[in-house]
Amino acid sequence: MYLVYSPEGSDEPKRWKYNPRKIMSVERENLERITGRNWSEFTKDVVQGSSLCRRALLFTYLKREHPTLKLDDVDFAWDELKLEYSKAELVELRSTVAESATGAERAAVLAKLDEEIADAYEDPEDEGKAQLPVAD
Repeated sequence: MYLVYSPEGSDEPKRWKYNPRKIMSVERENLERITGRNWSEFTKDVVQGSSLCRRALLFTYLKREHPTLKLDDVDFAWDELKLEYSKAELVELRSTVAESATGAERAAVLAKLDEEIADAYEDPEDEGKAQLPVAD
C-alpha cells in the first residue's frame, strides 16, 4: 500500500510505501501518542479513513525528510492525500473476495477490483508476498 500526497500546485505526487510492519518503534509510539490509538487500532483506522490517523501518518513520512517539521504544520485537503493498494495487494484482495463473497455483490466487487488492478501501481518488491496493511 502507498500513501500518496498530491498537494495543490505540485507537479508530481509524493509516494511512500506504507507497510505497518516496517514502521520503527519510535515512530509507532509517536503515532500512538498523537492519535490516542494503539498500533493495531491505528493501522485499521488509517485504512478506514480516519483523518487524524492519516494526518499523523503523513506527518511521520514528511518528518523523515524534514526533521524540524511540527504536526501543526501538516494540513491537507482530503483529496490531496490517499491510500493506494499496489497491484499485488489488489490481486490478493480479489482472491479473498472471490472465495468469500456471493451473488450479485460478488460480481460487482470483482468487476470493480479488476478495474483497479488494471490501473494500479506495480511494485516489483510486492510480487508473490503482498500483505494487507493492518498490523498483526
